[in-house]
Amino acid sequence: MEKESFEDEEVAAILNKYFIAIKVDREERPDIDSIYMTVCQALTGSGGWPLTIFMSPDKKPFYAGTYFHKESRRGMPGIKDVLSSLAQQWTEERESILISSEKIVAHIKSMDSKVNLVELGEELGEDEIHNAFHSFKSVFDENYGGFGRSPKFPAPHNLQFLLRYWKNYNEPAALEIVEKTLEAMYEGGIFDHIGFGFSRYSTDQKWLVPHFEKMLYDNSLLASIYIETFEATGKIFYKEVAQNIFTYVLRDMTSNEGAFYSAEDADSEGIEGEFYLLTIKDIALVLGEKECKIYCEHYDITSKGNFEGRNIPNLIGKNSSSVINKDLEIDLEEMRQKVFDYREKRIHPYKDDKILTAWNGLMIAALAYGGRVFNNNSYINKAEKAMEFILNNMINDKGRLMARYRDGEVAHLGYLDDYAFTIHALIELYEATFKVNYLVKAIELNVNMINLFKDEKQGGLFLYGIDGEQLIIRPKDIYDGAIPSGNSVATLNMLRLARLSANSELEKEAYSQFKAFAPKVKTIESAHAYFMNALLYSNVPGKDIIIVGDELSSNTEAMVKEINNNYLPFATVVINTGDERLNSINPELKEHKELKGLATAYVCENFTCREPITDLQKFSDYIKG
Repeated sequence: MEKESFEDEEVAAILNKYFIAIKVDREERPDIDSIYMTVCQALTGSGGWPLTIFMSPDKKPFYAGTYFHKESRRGMPGIKDVLSSLAQQWTEERESILISSEKIVAHIKSMDSKVNLVELGEELGEDEIHNAFHSFKSVFDENYGGFGRSPKFPAPHNLQFLLRYWKNYNEPAALEIVEKTLEAMYEGGIFDHIGFGFSRYSTDQKWLVPHFEKMLYDNSLLASIYIETFEATGKIFYKEVAQNIFTYVLRDMTSNEGAFYSAEDADSEGIEGEFYLLTIKDIALVLGEKECKIYCEHYDITSKGNFEGRNIPNLIGKNSSSVINKDLEIDLEEMRQKVFDYREKRIHPYKDDKILTAWNGLMIAALAYGGRVFNNNSYINKAEKAMEFILNNMINDKGRLMARYRDGEVAHLGYLDDYAFTIHALIELYEATFKVNYLVKAIELNVNMINLFKDEKQGGLFLYGIDGEQLIIRPKDIYDGAIPSGNSVATLNMLRLARLSANSELEKEAYSQFKAFAPKVKTIESAHAYFMNALLYSNVPGKDIIIVGDELSSNTEAMVKEINNNYLPFATVVINTGDERLNSINPELKEHKELKGLATAYVCENFTCREPITDLQKFSDYIKG
C-alpha cells in the first residue's frame, strides 16, 4: 500500500482532501495495534497487516480492512473507491456513522470484559499442561517438523514448553517434536546458510521459501531454544546453530552503543529476497568450477533453481544434526565465507534501526543464557553492555521504563512487554554473572510493573500503564503468538523471583495470574505455550541451589560449572558472598553458612534442604537427582 497507494498522487489527493492520515508503527505502539486489530477482526471476521482503520476524531472506529488495491477489482473495493465512498457518507450520514461507531466501541468493550471475567472455581493444573502437549502432538508435521502445513512460524516458546514437558514427564514424543522441528528449520531456507540468522516464517510446508524479513525477536527466541536443547541433549549441532544466530546479530543487528536493532526488510532494490537469491553462475564466479560443484550439490543450487528461477540455499533432508565429514565441513565453511563476501557487495535490505526495549530484553536474555551454558564470557559481556544501554538510556527521570530509542530520541512510555522482557533479561544476567545489582533491578522493575499495569478488579496485567494515553479500551493479552505475551513472561518472572528472594507475596501475584486467565487459557491451551511454561514451573518441585562462598574460588566455580553443564529448567541458583543487598532481598540466606572455609552448597526442594555439601561429586549427584 505504501508504493501502490500512499505514494500515488491520485490517492494522496483524495486522502488529504477528506481525511487526516496517521501512519502508526505497530512495534512502537502495540497498544493501538492491539485495540484496532480487535476492531478489524470484529468487523470483518479476519485481521492482518497492513491494517487500515477509519475512525471519528475521538478515536472511535467505523470502518476497517487490511490490504486495499488502488483500484477496485473482482468485487473487492479499492482504496480510491473506499475513500470517496466514506467521505460521501461522512458528509451525508454522519449521525448514523457516529451511532455505529459507538456500538462498535461498546461491542469491543464487552468482548474485553468477557475475556477478563474470572469465573469462580476456574483453576489451571496438570490437566491443562497435558492438554497442551496433546494438542501440539496432534498437529505436529512428522515429515517436515513444525505444526500444521503452511505458512509455518518458528514460535520457539512452543518448543520450549515441549522440551520442559519432556524433562518433567519423561515423554519421548515431546523431545522428538522439538528435535525434528529445530533440525528442519535450520535445514530449510528460513535459515540463511550464507550470512546466518532466521527469517520470520516459511511460506511453504518444508521451510524452504521464507518471507525474507529477519526479526530480532525471532532470532532471540530461536537462539534460546537451540541453547536449551543443547543443554538438554548435549548435541553440539544445537550449540553451533545458536552460535551462528549470535554471529549474525552481533555483526548486523548491533548498534555502536551495544543495543540491538529491530529488523531487516525482506526486500532490496524493490524485490523480495533479491539480496539472498543465487544462481549457479553466481557461485561459479566466486568459487570456480570444482568448488562450485561441491557447494551447489550440498546446498541444492541448480540451473533450474528452487525459487522463481534462482536458488535459496538449503540443506533439506541432509540430517544436519548428525556428524558429517569434518574435512568437508571445513571446506564448506571456507566456500561459505567467499560467497558471503560476494553477497555483501549487493545492495542490502533496509535495516529498521530503532531500538525496542522489549526485543532487546529477549536478545540480552539469550546472550546471557548462551554465555552461561557455553562458558563464553564474550556473550555475557555483550549482554551486559546492552543492558547497560537500556538502564542508562531507556529509563526516564521519573524511573519509568521507556519503549523505543532511535537517533538519540527516546519515545513512548514502556508497555507490559518492555517491563516483562527486561525483567526476564535481568534474571538471566543474574544467573550468568551472580551480580546482585541485576537481581535488585529485576525486583525493583517488577514492583513498578505491578503498580503500573495490574488490573486490581479482575486480575492480570494491562498492555499499557495507568499513566499511558487512555485509548478506547485498555486491553489485556495472554495469547502467546509470534512473541510470548507480556502476561505470560511476567508470570514466570514472578515465580522465579519469588524463589530467588523467598518472597511469598510474589508467588501469590503469579498465582493470581493463573486464576485471572484460566477461562481464556482453557479454551485452547496450546495457544498459550509460554503461560504453560509458567504453569509447569509452578507445578514442578524445582531445586533451589544456594552456594555460600567466594564466587571466584575454584570450588565455587566448579559447582557453577556443574550447574551449567546440566539441564535444570526448574532450578534457581544463588551465590551468597555475604553481600548485604542479597541478604536484604532474601533474609533466609543468612541461615546458610560456609563449612571449613570451603564453598558450600545447599540443595533445597519443597522447602526442605539436604545437608550442606562441599564435595563436588556429591553436589553433582544431588542436582541431578
